[in-house]
Amino acid sequence: MSGTVRLRPPSNELNPRVVGWWRAQWALTFAVPVAVLVVLGLLISGARFWLLLPAVVLGVIALPFVVLMPLWWYRVHRWEVTDTAVYVRTGYFWQEWRVAPMSRIQTVDTVRGPLEQGFKLATVTVTTASSKGPIKIEGLDHELAADLAQQLTETTQATPGDAT
Repeated sequence: MSGTVRLRPPSNELNPRVVGWWRAQWALTFAVPVAVLVVLGLLISGARFWLLLPAVVLGVIALPFVVLMPLWWYRVHRWEVTDTAVYVRTGYFWQEWRVAPMSRIQTVDTVRGPLEQGFKLATVTVTTASSKGPIKIEGLDHELAADLAQQLTETTQATPGDAT
């Protein structure tokens, strides 16, 4: 099948600290309802079993999300920037490959939430006119994200096209 063009996976991995960041996000997501159920279960003796049972169930459900899923996501998520486009592969159960040509990029943003700042990570958001929405590259080292945003800004300014 010579002459066939295949989409190759993006070459860059996310920063390894993203695993900890994802784990912290999931731990916080599950910890709040579990803590509320445990506190209420300890305070309301008549409903103790019916409050502590869901807390235990939620805790068991949380374990794969906190321990295993971030490792899998780290293997799946990739990104790459070339002179002509931004490539991203994301997803959990359904994996998505997206390409944004430089000529279609409208804005480049860098975001660092409070938890991301704790892990020295940042997210670069590349906005195009696509109806699928922006491309996000999460889990980059914050200095790399700043350099990438600057590189994308300079490259898109030098690329002809109206980005619509």
